[in-house]
Amino acid sequence: MSFSFLEFLKSLVELTTGTYLRQVWGDAPWVGPTLDLIGALLVSTFGLLIVLVLIWLERKVIARLQDRIGPNRVGGKYGLLQPVADALKLLTKEIITPAGADLWAYNLAPFLIVITGLMMWAVAPFAPGMIGVDLNIGLFYVLAISSVSVVTVLLAGWGSNNKYALLGAFRAVAQMVSYEVPMILSLLIPILLARSMSTVDIVEAQTIPFIFVVPLSALIFFISSLAEMGRTPFDLLEAESEIVAGFHIEYSGMKFAMFMLAEYVSALFMSGLFVTVFLGGYRFFGLETYTTSGGFALGNLIGLIAFFVKMFVMFSVLVWIRGTLPRFRIDQMMNFNWKLLVPVSLVLILVVALVDKIMPVGASAWTRAGIHLVSNVLVGAVTLELVRWRGRKQRQAQEGAQEGLLESVEMETAVTETVAAH
Repeated sequence: MSFSFLEFLKSLVELTTGTYLRQVWGDAPWVGPTLDLIGALLVSTFGLLIVLVLIWLERKVIARLQDRIGPNRVGGKYGLLQPVADALKLLTKEIITPAGADLWAYNLAPFLIVITGLMMWAVAPFAPGMIGVDLNIGLFYVLAISSVSVVTVLLAGWGSNNKYALLGAFRAVAQMVSYEVPMILSLLIPILLARSMSTVDIVEAQTIPFIFVVPLSALIFFISSLAEMGRTPFDLLEAESEIVAGFHIEYSGMKFAMFMLAEYVSALFMSGLFVTVFLGGYRFFGLETYTTSGGFALGNLIGLIAFFVKMFVMFSVLVWIRGTLPRFRIDQMMNFNWKLLVPVSLVLILVVALVDKIMPVGASAWTRAGIHLVSNVLVGAVTLELVRWRGRKQRQAQEGAQEGLLESVEMETAVTETVAAH
């Protein structure tokens, strides 16, 4: 098949360029690896460059939330070139390596954390047929790769030869490992409903987005992903009350920037994963399969636009939370995880599995969704009532202790006055 520029442009619009190039180049052994390499470079470049947009977007949105203007000097009144100026500043800053640092661990950690952030995009379904690799264990792959970031954080703290960095790494690892438990448990529920761990199969199974079927699972996953990324209100590494900034305190210049880069890449990916698992991914009222009367397939492009719009809406929610909510204490954060999220996730898995098992065989998608929604609402209502009851008991215990302390003080005062009178 000979190359045609018009057909090439058509394949670009239809997002079928890979298939078209395979037809042009034939079945030579180098074709597959070359196309895979091009796809990996495109996804990695997108992940690295989109961070500039995310930083600008976050600064402007938080500024508006706090009645400020935000970046407005570099690049015109909207400050469009402010992230570029920040990147150039970090590129030119001196890189300082602390004395006595473990050079292998210290220098490897920033690269590993960026690599793991980019590798997760391999199983992200951007549009119908537009995915790096459709693994039948896609969600398991995501969880496995995200767990590597725990090791990189520990490498950074240990390799810095700084006791405060090491303590910050221990605390960060404790937070990340703890909140991985409810995150994994909450992801098991869409896997049960879709009967697959493939991200593409999960998207295709959502004739009704799972957020309307199992909203409690979506909420648990969203909260857990916030803690996993270390964003507000779980950003204890950036607490102003701390002596140092945490595990990356000894990093400067681009090495420090790589940790921030990984944070934004992971934040956008988690937004995309939430969209994939709970908001139907690239699905948009069936338009993702739209083809014109002339045979021009626009469905892939519509699906791509739908996916990116949903993903950036979710990222805006992360920014909104960062600009409004206060930070948790470490004890509050751990109690919230182990005493609330984990038990609720376990109960929710049991309820969803039982309800799905006893569901009538011929039930429609809307009937199944309604029954699951009712069961989720009941679990949420019972959970809220138990939390209220627990909070009421704690308040009564505190009030009783305060009253007892006040009575003892009054008794001591009365005894003192009696002794003084005699």
